[in-house]
Amino acid sequence: MKISLLFSVLLLSLSSLAQDVPAALRPPKGSSVAIVVFEDLQCPMCRRAAPQVSQAGQTYKIPVIRHDFPLPMHNWSLNAAIMARYFDSHSKALGNSFRDYIFEHQLEVFPNTLRGFAEKFASDHKVELPFVVDPTGKFAAEVNADKDLGKSLNVDHTPTIWVVSDKKAGSPYVEVKDLSQLYATIDAVKKQ
Repeated sequence: MKISLLFSVLLLSLSSLAQDVPAALRPPKGSSVAIVVFEDLQCPMCRRAAPQVSQAGQTYKIPVIRHDFPLPMHNWSLNAAIMARYFDSHSKALGNSFRDYIFEHQLEVFPNTLRGFAEKFASDHKVELPFVVDPTGKFAAEVNADKDLGKSLNVDHTPTIWVVSDKKAGSPYVEVKDLSQLYATIDAVKKQ
C-alpha cells in the first residue's frame, strides 16, 4: 500500500513538473522537438551560432524559434531587432532572412550604417522601408516582450539555445552550452 501511495505521489509530482514548463520552452503545435534561441544581432557568438542552428533545424526538419534579446552594451542591436520586427510584419521568413543578413554583415554594421544595410535588404527583397520604421512603438514593444520573456527564463547571455520537446517525462528542454553538442543534444532529446 505504501509503495503504491509513494508511486502515485511521484507520478503526480512528475506530471505537475511537466505542466510547469513555460510555453516558450515547448515546441510549436504539430512539432515534437524544436530549437529555441535568444539572440542579439550585434553579438559575435550569435553570428557564429546562427548558421549552425539554422542548419540543424533543416537537417532535423524541426522549427527554430528565434527571440530577440538585445544586450544593453551593444549600441545598435536594439534598432536592428526593431527593423527585424518590421520585416517580420511582412513575413516571419523575411524577418529571419534580415536577421541572417545582419549577422553576415555584422562586422561592417555600425550605428550610422545600419539603416543603409536595412535599405539594401529591403530593396533586394522588393519591400519598402519607411523613413520611420516604428512610428507607434509596436515593434519595440515586441522586442521588449521577447527580452522580458528571456529574463523570466533566466536568460543572461546570448546566444541562449535550448532544444525543447513536447515530452512529459525526462527533460523537456535542454540548454546547449557547447555548440559542438547541438546535434547530440537534439538526438538525445528526440530519444527521450
